[in-house]
Amino acid sequence: MKLVDSIYGTYTVEPVISELIDSAPVQRLKGIHQGGACYLVKPSWNVTRFEHSIGVMLLIRKLGGSLEEQIAGLLHDVSHTAFSHVIDYVLAEEEEDYHEQIYEQVIRASEIPHILDKYGFDLERIVLNHSCWTLLEQPSPSLCADRIDYTLRDLYTYGHINKQEVDDFIANLIVVDGIISTSSVAGAEWFVRAYYKEVIDFFLDPLNVYGSSVLTSVLKSAVERKALGLDDFLKTDQELMEQLQRLNDDSIQKQLATLHPHVNVRENENHYHIHKTNKLRLIDPHVYLDGTFQRISSLSKQVKKWNEEAQRRADRGAYVEVLSS
Repeated sequence: MKLVDSIYGTYTVEPVISELIDSAPVQRLKGIHQGGACYLVKPSWNVTRFEHSIGVMLLIRKLGGSLEEQIAGLLHDVSHTAFSHVIDYVLAEEEEDYHEQIYEQVIRASEIPHILDKYGFDLERIVLNHSCWTLLEQPSPSLCADRIDYTLRDLYTYGHINKQEVDDFIANLIVVDGIISTSSVAGAEWFVRAYYKEVIDFFLDPLNVYGSSVLTSVLKSAVERKALGLDDFLKTDQELMEQLQRLNDDSIQKQLATLHPHVNVRENENHYHIHKTNKLRLIDPHVYLDGTFQRISSLSKQVKKWNEEAQRRADRGAYVEVLSS
């Protein structure tokens, strides 16, 4: 199978990767939007979990990761529910990790174990033990393929960074002892700035907050009224939305009718209808200089300022005034 990715280019992948991509759990991710509800109020915010999963796998490949780690990267998001993290707000999951709680269940109920066994790969080692894949996942505030890809992919797709900037940053990445690092202060500074465009400016954009808040309210009402069960969240975004639209519930239908691209909202701390804070996400990449790892915050006063500002903005959250819906 040949893959063409907007960020990493063209690759020919092994038969096991090809068959996993064609499997139902991975194909389902084409119908799961990375930003949750945001595409309902701004259709151009349309990156999917499928694109991101392919991207994570290819980035791991580009950085020299093993085929096993590439498989782990491809499959790391297969348990994301419809509208991605919206379910965490519905269920009040503070760690935003519901998809991780059901990951093994989703994997075992699918054809993935059979495909891996067919090609001689160990399910337990590859898929169910993420801790051994240091390129794929690292705790905040370090770099990892997952964190890098969703940042670059969203910002590039939505026109906030250009392809040359993406290429320059990726060329700046190195792997030492299984840890992703930058090879220059400038490269680390660039990513810190880009990351906060993503997790602060985009995640807390008033329109994004509005869409997420309204859909959370709708889904919470449907779950509380037993019109939806948790298994329904394993459908695609469109399938779950169509199920909601069939419900004979005036309150839910009125709320659904306010999720459209012509909503008019703005930030207004003095007169607001929605206030939302997000899970704090800080970034402080390693820079590998003169044979040692150093955090960029210890080398750059600018990064220290950006981290402090990100902390303040995350704590403050977004205050959204709804002008028309």
